Amino acid sequence: MSSPYARELGDFLRARRGRLTPRDVGLEPGGRRRVSGLRREELALLAGLSTDYYQRMEQGRDLRPSDDVLDALAAALELGAEERRHLFALARAARRPGPGRVPRAPEVVPGSTRRLLAVMATPAVVLGRHLDVLAWNTMAEALLGDPADYPPDRLNMLMLMFDDDRTKERQCADWERQALEYIGMMRAAVAADPTHPRATAVVGELSIRSPEFRRLWARHDVRESVSGVKTFHVPEVGDIMLTWDTYPLPGSPGPVMLAFTAEPGTPDADRLQLLAALHATRSAR
Repeated sequence: MSSPYARELGDFLRARRGRLTPRDVGLEPGGRRRVSGLRREELALLAGLSTDYYQRMEQGRDLRPSDDVLDALAAALELGAEERRHLFALARAARRPGPGRVPRAPEVVPGSTRRLLAVMATPAVVLGRHLDVLAWNTMAEALLGDPADYPPDRLNMLMLMFDDDRTKERQCADWERQALEYIGMMRAAVAADPTHPRATAVVGELSIRSPEFRRLWARHDVRESVSGVKTFHVPEVGDIMLTWDTYPLPGSPGPVMLAFTAEPGTPDADRLQLLAALHATRSAR
């Protein structure tokens, strides 16, 4: 029986192969094709592998590809730096003899981090490795809503992205790109521990409930700690465009802090401060 890492590796290779066309890699398409991406034999040829060996990799067989083989595959698939690291992480985990137990220590937010959140003048949350919201400050509550309104097992950034009933008034204009950032972070977490029950629960529920999630998850995009821009539609003050960045906290792997910031002196900064003032007034009542 193949390991979960080998199966995840096979799925990743298959998704990346499907992303390339023959013309992308200097090949003639030839006659009628049943697939839009590269065929297995074409990818194997580009990587200098036998078709049988490459096919067994995609099938999730318990192979032990060398670093040279992985380098060749990364080049043939035209992987970026993050994708290449993901490929090597999966393959090296699959090489380990036996199932190997991944440490699963409880995710704890240090008191010092909570104090830092409290004094930050910008929205910030602490996310667990599977994007569970572990802590937040009052500015985040003003922007994202009161976490007390959500059941604890649903207080998860990825699940909130696909919860239309709750988030439709605050969806950013570039929703799919933002969703892919969170999905990519979850993919990196799954690569580290494919059988973790929290990952299984979140991905399983979203796969059943959301066709959009199934489509985006099948792309096998991966992200490490990332940054980006997100536009929030907040009825009280209008659209607010914020930059967001993630900052690893002590411990590896461990929680990360996600902070939203606005350029000082801009209308976005003014709207964010107005929203904070309105939230403080409501809370005082």
